[in-house]
Amino acid sequence: MPEEQEIERAFGFLVTDIARMLRAIFDRRVRTMGLTRAQWSVLAHLYRMDGLSQSDLAKLLEVERPTIGRLLDRMEASGWISRSPDPKDRRVKRVHLTAKARPAAQDLRAIAAALREEALVGIEGETREHLINQLLAIKANILKISPADPSGGPSSARKGH
Repeated sequence: MPEEQEIERAFGFLVTDIARMLRAIFDRRVRTMGLTRAQWSVLAHLYRMDGLSQSDLAKLLEVERPTIGRLLDRMEASGWISRSPDPKDRRVKRVHLTAKARPAAQDLRAIAAALREEALVGIEGETREHLINQLLAIKANILKISPADPSGGPSSARKGH
């Protein structure tokens, strides 16, 4: 039992589990819109920054360029997005929300906001702000870690202690 409690309180496990649970609930809530997780992710990114390049979207979604190309082909055929050449570099394709997608993107944001509020019930005011600030600090720390660092970063120096 103590090992099980340790796992349930492990930072990585908690973050992963919470993210998985939030995605699953969000997926169920948006299923009626006829969007896959990848599609609503594209809409969410474009709602924040319309006109991203296909390459930028691939990086944001952590997928390969051929994968994003196929996804965008389906979304364009369904009328969610349009693509146009970049005016400065015609090899680059810019992706834009269509008139059909704008209300759906707003609905996605409203569903996400409601879910966020449900997830944070009982965590109010300064405590909520502190939680968000701590998560942002953790994110900043992780961004400083080089993925190519074989030593494991600064904490590896403490392993011998």
